[in-house]
Amino acid sequence: MPQPYVLLSAAVSLDGYLDDTGPERLLLSGPADFDRVDEVRAASDAILVGAGTLRTDNPRLLVNSPERRAARVAAGLPEYPLKVTVTATGDLDPTARFWHTGGEKVTYTTDEGAERLRAVGFPADVDVVAVGPELRWRAVLDHLGTVRGVRRLMVEGGGRVHTQLLREGLADELQLAVAPLFVGQSDAPRMFGTGAYPGGPTSRLRLLETRPVGDIVLIRYAPTVPGTGGQPSAADRHWLELACDLAAQCPPSRTAFSVGAVIVAADGTELARAHSREGDDPVAHAEEAALAKLDPGDPRLATATVYSSLEPCARRSSRPSPCARLILDAGVRRVVTAWREPDTFVVGADGNALLTAEGADVVVLPEYEARATAPNSHLLTS
Repeated sequence: MPQPYVLLSAAVSLDGYLDDTGPERLLLSGPADFDRVDEVRAASDAILVGAGTLRTDNPRLLVNSPERRAARVAAGLPEYPLKVTVTATGDLDPTARFWHTGGEKVTYTTDEGAERLRAVGFPADVDVVAVGPELRWRAVLDHLGTVRGVRRLMVEGGGRVHTQLLREGLADELQLAVAPLFVGQSDAPRMFGTGAYPGGPTSRLRLLETRPVGDIVLIRYAPTVPGTGGQPSAADRHWLELACDLAAQCPPSRTAFSVGAVIVAADGTELARAHSREGDDPVAHAEEAALAKLDPGDPRLATATVYSSLEPCARRSSRPSPCARLILDAGVRRVVTAWREPDTFVVGADGNALLTAEGADVVVLPEYEARATAPNSHLLTS
């Protein structure tokens, strides 16, 4: 199973704070936004907060609406989403409300943290998962996806957790409820901390939505920066989805696959997109057509990523150079694809091997194979 869709959710002040420095929690949201958050929780498979938030806020993290809980049960889901926390040290209060309300709970920790939790007599119904000597987010998300079957994970803080997930390229979406007030305290907690974020200061997120919710403004963003090397990022999934959508736009053919391709710079800027048989060229391949739209000397190609719904071809009869060779000759050294080329037209096609043999990183995301093959179903046999 793939990693969950990770949604970072928080209410912030106009000057970017999650709270003030007072002893009581600053309520940034109003009734309408609290109801919106309850709706997002009900649509999630799991809700996660960090250990710091548990210690500071002592939250319950429940779906409060009886109607939404009933709808979950009617859909064959647990009444409440799985509740998740992470702690490197195992320093958690076993009497906190988090553990004694709602449905199932799981704690991800280190080997040392797991020993500490067992020593303090942690609630027996809490699943304690040790992921090794260090707390690694990819290991947490892998376990949530493969073992727990979590497809959609809502993360409600705190700022350190939000920062780590975004900096590691693991956040698929940010939902910020911006409250019409200022905190103005430099030592108050912020949504995001300082440090290096993917793509650097010039990279821009993709705006998904803005809308008023009472006197709050909801802003939804999605990261755009590709992963690096063989490690996929959340943005890689977005760009590969776009490539699959482009494949569906191809003129139908019984002699060639329908493929979509997108070329994205290291800062998340889309450089070019194309699909097979685009324009008046009946034999054009998607990657070929996308590269043709760029200046061959564009310096951004050396650190760009090519997203292709189908593995770039290693051999072809319609043109002198296959797409894998064109990608390498353009200087691109990272390719993300959804589907390995079958033997329909070329037996033993292995464009990925050609790419990796010459130093390119190839990432295959098989969870998108069904979308990539859909426009080609007429060419495939059982």
